[in-house]
Amino acid sequence: MEPPRCCSSGTSPGPPGVVRLAKFLAHGGIASRRKAELIIGKGRVTVGGEVVTDPARDVGAGDDVRVDGSPVGAEPREVWAVNKPAGVVSTAREPGKRPAVVSLVDSVARLYPVGRLDADSTGLLLLTNDGELANRLTHPRYEVEKAYRVELRRPPSDADLRRLASGVELEDGITAPAEVSRFGEREIEVVLREGRNRQVRRMAEAVGNEVVALRRVRFGPVELGSLPQGQARRLGDGDIARLWEDAGTDG
Repeated sequence: MEPPRCCSSGTSPGPPGVVRLAKFLAHGGIASRRKAELIIGKGRVTVGGEVVTDPARDVGAGDDVRVDGSPVGAEPREVWAVNKPAGVVSTAREPGKRPAVVSLVDSVARLYPVGRLDADSTGLLLLTNDGELANRLTHPRYEVEKAYRVELRRPPSDADLRRLASGVELEDGITAPAEVSRFGEREIEVVLREGRNRQVRRMAEAVGNEVVALRRVRFGPVELGSLPQGQARRLGDGDIARLWEDAGTDG
């Protein structure tokens, strides 16, 4: 595999020694570990030419592991920060006319988004080929923080902000406590530790307001900063280590 076409700092190593098959596939950029287990269970994976359906099967770097006949290698793990513009979808590929966010990253790795941002929303989105890291960053158990700058249709009252912070009733249950700060007459910052579908927009509607614009400015320890809209930067080992720390492990 040719090296990534954009300069940046080093990569984390592939799976050392012997690992379970599902983890090997995740580190090979095939899918998250959970989805890799489903792929294995369907008989789509071979090791040394034999079909394997046990995701706990041990494999090493020297084993011939294939998915649907294509070899799997533990490609160097990459994590990218992207400033997603409006109209770009948070998918690895888009069958329609709208561009997919992976098209903004100049890499040959098999990247996919860590969670999602609505097509109308902008700001920080992480992309990676490390399925285990992606799973931990999005799993509710690890409560990784995500911060959003939100422009509302009308100025929120102090009571509205207290309701948003303490939790509001949505159709899928009461939201977890959040951090809510006022940044202007109609602009607030909301920090969540959960990730429901269109959560910030639905929270605003629950207090009788409406989101006009929404921009994610932080994901765990990674900040959007001055990254221009539509541009991407590859995270270095330090940033990746901090992401693993936020996700409850040292990687």
